[in-house]
Amino acid sequence: MPVFAHGQLRLYLLALLDSGPKHGYELITALSDRFGGTYRPSPGTIYPRLARLEEEGLVTRSDEGRKGTYALTAAGRAELAARQGDLAAIEEDLAETVRTLADQVRDEVRGAMAGLRADLAAAAQEARASARSATGPDARATSRAHRAEIEAMLHEFRDEMRAEIRRADARGTIGRLTVDTVRTVLDSARTAIRGTLGSG
Repeated sequence: MPVFAHGQLRLYLLALLDSGPKHGYELITALSDRFGGTYRPSPGTIYPRLARLEEEGLVTRSDEGRKGTYALTAAGRAELAARQGDLAAIEEDLAETVRTLADQVRDEVRGAMAGLRADLAAAAQEARASARSATGPDARATSRAHRAEIEAMLHEFRDEMRAEIRRADARGTIGRLTVDTVRTVLDSARTAIRGTLGSG
C-alpha cells in the first residue's frame, strides 16, 4: 500500500531536517522509527527526493567523507513554516497508515506463529514417542540437560529484548502499537511453547 501521497514525503523530509542536519541513512532510520518499524523507505526512494530538494534550494548537502549531510536552508525553513497545516494533515494520515500496517504485521505474526505451533506440536509428539521407549534415570538426565538448554535460551532472549526495548525507549519510539504487537507475539509464543511442553 502507498505510504505517502504525492508530495507528502518531500514535505516530511523537510520536517525531519527541522531538528538539525542529518545523513540520508539517519533520515531513513527516522522514518522507520516513526512507523514503528512497519515501513522502511529504500535509499532509492529517499536520495532522489533529497537531490530534488537540493535543486530547489530547500536543503544543502555537505560531504563528510563518504557521507552526505543534509540541512535546511532559509528557504526550506520558510516553506516548512508556511505549510504547518499540510504537515499536521500528513501526521494524521500517517497515524492511520501506521495502524493499518500494524494490523497487517499482527496478522502476519499470527500466521507465522500458527506454523510454528504446528512444528512445535510435531516435535513434542516425537519427543513423547521417544520418551515412551526410553524411561528411567538416563531419560530424566537427558530431560534435565534439555531443560537447562531451554532456560539458557530464554535468559538470552530476555536480555537481548530488554536491550532492544531500552534502545527504542531512548529514541522515544515505543508507542501503543508497539506494545500491542509485542503482546500478540508473546501470547502466540506462550501458547506454542505450552503446547509443545504438553501443558497447554
